[in-house]
Amino acid sequence: MILVPGWMWHRGPVSRAVGAGLAAGVFFGAFVLVEANSWAAAGVVFVVLSLFYGTRVPRRMDRIWPAAKDMNRADRATVVRATRSGEAIGDPRLAPSVVAYAGALRRAAEEDRLRRWVVLLVTAFALALAVYDTVLGSTGESVASWLVAVLLLADLMWWPRSRARLLVRADRAEASARRVMDAGCATGDS
Repeated sequence: MILVPGWMWHRGPVSRAVGAGLAAGVFFGAFVLVEANSWAAAGVVFVVLSLFYGTRVPRRMDRIWPAAKDMNRADRATVVRATRSGEAIGDPRLAPSVVAYAGALRRAAEEDRLRRWVVLLVTAFALALAVYDTVLGSTGESVASWLVAVLLLADLMWWPRSRARLLVRADRAEASARRVMDAGCATGDS
């Protein structure tokens, strides 16, 4: 959910499914096309991964931040944009949603952190496969294998820092939202 761009929250569930599914299908299908030089194999990967990610991503989004279903698209996008950028929310009625979304980002980051060993294992395998394909494979296999290895290595180096910066911004937005909520409670008590 952390990797889901803010603009996807502006969309409805079907549009989010199509966006996430098509992006994954095209991305991985292109790798298969380069490696295997087979439109049929690329088509199968496109269909299978489009359906898989098109189902998984929106379900995970709904599970990790269930309150989003009850919000209209514009409010949901406003909350996501403010939280991900660390800005104060302009609308006090959305402050509780900023707090909830910041908590959802922390939960998603913790879940992802527990899965990082899988990325490390897959990266080691991808590097070994890239070396093997360079020595014994075709040019397409070698290019695709090294692209995957480089992307996985970049993920291992880039993602932890990027996630940490996102969580710092979410904490800043949450603190601001809590001040707005506290000010609203103080005004309401007077």
